[in-house]
Parts: sequence; C-alpha cells; structure tokens
Amino acid sequence: MSVAFTREEDVEAAAAHLPDRPISPHANLVTPEGVAFLETALAEARAAFSKAQTAGGVQVDRTAMARAARDLKYFAARRASAQVVETVLGSDRVMFGSTVTFDRDDGRQQTFRIVGEDEADAARGMVSHVSPLARALLGKAVGDVGSVAGKDVEILTIA
Repeated sequence: MSVAFTREEDVEAAAAHLPDRPISPHANLVTPEGVAFLETALAEARAAFSKAQTAGGVQVDRTAMARAARDLKYFAARRASAQVVETVLGSDRVMFGSTVTFDRDDGRQQTFRIVGEDEADAARGMVSHVSPLARALLGKAVGDVGSVAGKDVEILTIA
C-alpha cells in the first residue's frame, strides 16, 4: 500500500504504542540524591500524565499520553524499588557512593562517583554501580589496580 493511502490517525495510533522503558534486573541502589531525583522525576511524570489527560483527551495527542503513561509507570516502579544506600565517609575501600580518582594506562586522570543506574551521568562524573568501571573498582583500596576493557586503572584517592 502506498504511503499516500495511510491515514494520519493510523500513524498517530502506531506512535502511541511506545515500548515500556526497560527496568534493570539489578538491585535498584540509590544515593540520597538519587532518591530525590526519582521523586522529582515521578512528580514530573504524574504532571505530564495529568496534562496529557486534560489537554483534550487521548484523541488529541495519543503519543503524548503514551509517553506520559510510560514514564509514570517506569518512575513509579523505580521509586518503589529504590534502596537508599547512605555514603560511608572515611572508608578505605571503594563502595557505593564513593568518589574515586584513578590513573589510566594512557596517563589520563579521572574522577567518578559510583551511584545508582538512574542517577548515572558520565558527563557529570557519575557512573552506575553496575558499569564495568565501577565493578572493576568496588572493594579496592588506594594503590590497587583494576582492569577495565583490558586497560589498567590505579586508584589514587577515595572520598
């Protein structure tokens, strides 16, 4: 069938069937800041859902309604399963919530904080506790070496 013969509402209906956001199979560990992020995201999702419902109903913009419903479902599930882990200050081992500075084989020095999956943002210096980097560093002490993608990283500081 030619594209010219498809109805506009069929295209919109197809767009309204968005797949669910995938839920990680890992424990939903979060920092106190991470739980605050989830609560904010859940409130925003609720607001978007309410707005989509009152903005003329589903017939006006099914895609907005589907997106709002998908996000509401995701953030409700993530907030319900969140396990807040308080950062332990003064630990000599890398753990959830630690900020770790390390040297890479190529001479670069980097610093990342190990956080929950939903709060991870490498551009802001935060990596997920299930990332290869975090897994390579968790449990190690200053001076220890971990291997990430076949490259060594040496821990310089833990905060």
